[in-house]
Amino acid sequence: MFDTIVIATDGSESVRRAVGVALDLADRFDASVHALYVVDAGEVDSSPDRLREEMREALTERGERALSEVETETDRPVTTAVREGRPATVVGDYAREVDADAVAMGTRGRHGENRFLIGSVAERVVRTCPVPVLTVRQLAKDEEGPTGTPESV
Repeated sequence: MFDTIVIATDGSESVRRAVGVALDLADRFDASVHALYVVDAGEVDSSPDRLREEMREALTERGERALSEVETETDRPVTTAVREGRPATVVGDYAREVDADAVAMGTRGRHGENRFLIGSVAERVVRTCPVPVLTVRQLAKDEEGPTGTPESV
């Protein structure tokens, strides 16, 4: 059912749990894994002209670290890619390019009136991605994971 899974990561704490869930899914279906980091072109373009190249390099390095973290979480081979552009668009394009069966990504947990918001990038990916998207919410420190114990990852 799942032959290729793309993990979209930004290297943040909120994506850690999603990486674990996606890798577990890949193990269960013996799926190939692609990890993708997108250098947000909007973030680069909004920086002062004289700092744009430094910003691009810094974000690329951050992406390489984030992808390396995904690789260290599994013994399974992981194909990694750093791309630049609008994150939601790039995720969908990449999923199409590698013929992915699913995209997995993290969301930041929200409470109260914001609980229905899953994050602007995640929301856009869910709405526009050509394949199913698995969003995994980061649990708050006081919430319980599936084992009945507090879980932050």
